[in-house]
Amino acid sequence: MISRRGFLALLLASGCGVEVSGERLTSGLPLPPKFARPLTLPKTARPTSPGRYVVTQRPARMEIIPGTTTEIWGYDGTFPGPTFDLRRGEQAVVTIRNDLTVPTSTHLHGGVTPADSDGHPMDLVVGTVRPHHAGATLHERTKDYVYPLDQRAATLWYHDHRMDFTGPQVYKGLAGFFLIRDDEEEKLGLPSGDRELPLMICDRSFEPDGSFRYPALDPTLLLRHGVRPEFMEGVVGEVVLVNGVPWPHHEVEAVRYRLRLLNASNARRYRLALRPGGAFTQIGSDQGLLERPLTRDTITIAPGERYDVIVDFARYPVGSHVTLTDLLSGDVMRFTVTRRGRDDSRVPARLTNPQPVDNPVARRTFDFRVRDGVWAINGSPYLPGRSVAAPRLGTTEIWRFVSDFHHPVHVHLGRFRVLGREEQGWKDTVDVRPYETVEVAVRFDGYRGRYMLHCHNLEHEDMAMMTDFDVV
Repeated sequence: MISRRGFLALLLASGCGVEVSGERLTSGLPLPPKFARPLTLPKTARPTSPGRYVVTQRPARMEIIPGTTTEIWGYDGTFPGPTFDLRRGEQAVVTIRNDLTVPTSTHLHGGVTPADSDGHPMDLVVGTVRPHHAGATLHERTKDYVYPLDQRAATLWYHDHRMDFTGPQVYKGLAGFFLIRDDEEEKLGLPSGDRELPLMICDRSFEPDGSFRYPALDPTLLLRHGVRPEFMEGVVGEVVLVNGVPWPHHEVEAVRYRLRLLNASNARRYRLALRPGGAFTQIGSDQGLLERPLTRDTITIAPGERYDVIVDFARYPVGSHVTLTDLLSGDVMRFTVTRRGRDDSRVPARLTNPQPVDNPVARRTFDFRVRDGVWAINGSPYLPGRSVAAPRLGTTEIWRFVSDFHHPVHVHLGRFRVLGREEQGWKDTVDVRPYETVEVAVRFDGYRGRYMLHCHNLEHEDMAMMTDFDVV
């Protein structure tokens, strides 16, 4: 008998319009009103000395749902964590201090980072309690992460990556923006300052007392990992948050704005559109600028992906409400055009010079599918220490991803171009749809060492849909 997951995936593959990426988790309290609270922007991380930062992971309480408070686990006690706004080539050393009860591992998603600072799930910073992690490298309370930042301007993000518990720990708030800038991008004249908005989109459900509701088998996150069986496809919350605010509103002038869109959800995919009408001008992808701007009526964004877009609010009359809508499930946030303004920004016809794909030196296939009730790659669940590939530094390989479900596939260190599909620019995460095969040309630059390939549906990742590879 075909499973519910298989049935829905087959419907999608056959063109019946069904979209599924996880199981909806209902809340235990009334949902808050939409567009009632203003958008907030995360604070900017400040160095303690040139090139050095100290960030403490700790619990804190926030009023996310009006009238209640929610305990979050946050970098510096905030959700999202502080935004790192840094320049290419100016190395940053970030000291992470763990004041939580659980171990953590911080991954710079999209970063060209030395292996010992990549946030491998078995490289853990121990908090106030020491649970057992066989074979893990343990750091007592603090660890220095070294980020050389020798890469193009891009919208990156950082988040927890602890073995078996990434899903619930990111769900509790351990995520933030990491922006890299460079001279090439700044010369373009794109919208900036107050007209540049980093938007972390994610979903959550809540208990009656306002705490996060998550179907963990062990709510302490200390011993037993995993979620209840009905959520093995992924956890989808009822409340859409943007920068930690439910369905916020934001006042804009009738000028161009730059929106850095990040899907930080555990499992939910979004198909974003503007209502009433309008288009996005895409200028960047996961790994930075496109060669040329691309006009899109909709944007489908999977967990871990980023889209850098321009919205021209001068197209709407003053007083208009412009809603960022998810065509799959409902609204996300609302913009209100309050007044006209002077606009010196521009979107050039060419954004960056072409970066051709080198001739590949190898081809590999990775099959993402459930096996004996476990999410697996090439038929095997994750086994720490077992490497499945050894690409050479400075080379390009063709990696072929095959799936049985929605699997947003993320490659650590490597950046790639998607072959044979509409995605533009260089990426590090690609949404592989049910019963689809996707080929990518992956370039391995930067550093030798052990890195990871995994599904960025965080429940799939925690249920062993990961594998190691060694850059040699």
